[in-house]
Parts: sequence; C-alpha cells; structure tokens
Amino acid sequence: QVQLVQSGGGLVQAGGSLRLSCAASGRRIIKINEIFWYREAPGKQRELVANSTRDGNINYADSVTGRFTVSRDNAKHTVYLQMNSLKPEDTAVYSCYVEVLIDDYGTTWFGGGQGTQVTVSS
Repeated sequence: QVQLVQSGGGLVQAGGSLRLSCAASGRRIIKINEIFWYREAPGKQRELVANSTRDGNINYADSVTGRFTVSRDNAKHTVYLQMNSLKPEDTAVYSCYVEVLIDDYGTTWFGGGQGTQVTVSS
C-alpha cells in the first residue's frame, strides 16, 4: 500500500507564494507516473489546477498559468506545486493525486492526499 502525505498549505497575503508537497511512501515506489493537483473552494466546483503526465507533458488551468508550477522528485517520491503571485481567489483546499509505478511488471497505484488548506488574504 502507498500513502500520500501533503504539506505546505497555510495563510498568505495576496502576491505571496506557497509550495505544496505531496510525498508518497509505504512500499516500493519505482517512479511517479502522473500527477494531478485539484482544488475545491466553498460553493465552487472542484477544479483541476495542474496535471503532469508520464510523458512529461504539463497542463495548467487558465486561472493559474504563469503563476503555478508542478514538479516531481522521483528520488524523494515527492511532487510539488509551487504557487506564486497568489490571489484571494486561489483560496481553496488543494489535493494531490498521484499514479506511481510499484513493480517491474508495470503495476501502478493511484491515490490522493488528505488535502491542505490554502488561504490567500487580500
């Protein structure tokens, strides 16, 4: 079994930065295949903020393009979401979802983190 633990949320003023982390642990992890970062704000639909595919393609929601950056560290089994120039409308619970390769036969595991609150004050 694989566990994902998120960290890095908090309160920041508009214009500030935060980096969210999502660390995978618990069993043999060969590599991180695909990454999804979602956010959900009260009264709003869940939004896919960023996606990094196993082929290295990265896609961002229009609302965060140019401000957010998704990355991965396979050695640490950790993925990140760097958020710059934060705006009050970025306030939400952010959740990571990751697909990891767990053996030499192509078996994968997919799961999500516990979510972390990001609050941006004006």
